[in-house]
Amino acid sequence: MSQPSMINRYKWYELIGIYAGILLFLTFVLAPFVEGFLVSLKPLSQLFSSPYRFIPENGSFAAYRTMWTSVPGFGWYIFNSFLISGVSTIIVLILVVPAAYAFARFEFRGSGLLLGAFLAVNMFSGAVLLIPLFRLMRSFGVLNTYFAMIIPGVAFLIPSGIWLLRTYMMRIPKELDEAAFVDGASHFYTLRRVILPIAMPGITVVAITTFIGSYAQQFIYALTFNSKTEYMPLPVGLFAYFGRQEVVWNELMAASFVGIAPALVVIFFLQRYLVSGLTAGAVKQ
Repeated sequence: MSQPSMINRYKWYELIGIYAGILLFLTFVLAPFVEGFLVSLKPLSQLFSSPYRFIPENGSFAAYRTMWTSVPGFGWYIFNSFLISGVSTIIVLILVVPAAYAFARFEFRGSGLLLGAFLAVNMFSGAVLLIPLFRLMRSFGVLNTYFAMIIPGVAFLIPSGIWLLRTYMMRIPKELDEAAFVDGASHFYTLRRVILPIAMPGITVVAITTFIGSYAQQFIYALTFNSKTEYMPLPVGLFAYFGRQEVVWNELMAASFVGIAPALVVIFFLQRYLVSGLTAGAVKQ
């Protein structure tokens, strides 16, 4: 007789409690996004009507058409956000992959202290370091450039990337490295031809979290280190639009959803790599 699955061992009231908790959690997480999307569909006259209507009456996508002219340079703001996030992600991966491999495979003096220092970096808020970072960016002469937003973002995202990828690489059997060394492979060759194919799901996780982190933290750095419109990312561009005397809320919500849509598309196509190739190449010739 086959053993019943673990889910079947729950009683009916326990299952109700589990699914009710999941539903409550999703409600709190998704409710702001649902409300924001509905606001973007409502005519401006309904936003402050009493009693308040959750479901829009005569809703339309008119705000999605008019916001392109209401927010000057909106398309350029999206391009800047993707450029900053994309370049930051590439730089982080180039630095994190060999560093995580070194921490996962080699034992050297001070490695634990160095990892602790990396973790401590993430405990500092970016706002606390704005003045030192501003002086540093000014001394480098990179204020009002893309680098003024890329460099601080990379510095704060590298430690978490090392921790994530190091943990993943430690799960890869060391016997694979030893077999490669017996065949005369160097550490770099082993990393490139043996470890990287297996660690690709972990690298994808780091890439996604880095891209999201860079996309999310652009506001504070761009607002402090940049004053030129041509380098302005989407969060600051929307903030400038929000700072007008009259806020057109439906167009602002429409611009926000259009701005995050490309990032969601990128993440959607990358996430499929998370569940494939966990041990790809481990037993292939």
